[in-house]
Amino acid sequence: MSRLTITTAKFVGSVSLGLLTGLSYALANITIPSLLHLPSASTARTAFNHILTGSRVHLRALSIISSSSLLLAYVLSPRRGRHPYLVWTAATVGLSCYGSVAFFYGMGKSQSDTHARRQRSVYEEVPDADVNGEQLERAMEDFQFRQTVRTVVVGLGFLMNIVGIWGDGY
Repeated sequence: MSRLTITTAKFVGSVSLGLLTGLSYALANITIPSLLHLPSASTARTAFNHILTGSRVHLRALSIISSSSLLLAYVLSPRRGRHPYLVWTAATVGLSCYGSVAFFYGMGKSQSDTHARRQRSVYEEVPDADVNGEQLERAMEDFQFRQTVRTVVVGLGFLMNIVGIWGDGY
């Protein structure tokens, strides 16, 4: 394959990985803390459900774009240019989506509590009927924790990608 195609795939993967890191950081450290300070639980629930819906789409899209373009760059590279950082970086995206959340989410929890939480969707929306402020706060804090873990994992992948591209020379 041409060098331009491989370079473009690496560039698209790097940019989307950086955007994924930034989005996760903004959700965990800016958006959710602001929602926790809203005066009304119904207003906070409405905003939180809107953020869940919007962020789900963007997080999935950025995850798919970054991992697929980095893996495409690896597959299209000539044998001497198949650097494993491309696979490892794509793996961090998958780990941030699924593995790290399940692993860190279960730490320090009782077995029945962990099992009950696993039965729920990762992005479960808070029901509209009978807004309970404590349940809403707990759901927001859980979402904030998951986004913090995602930020750390994807941030390490982004750093690995930058160092790998620098080492590649293109």
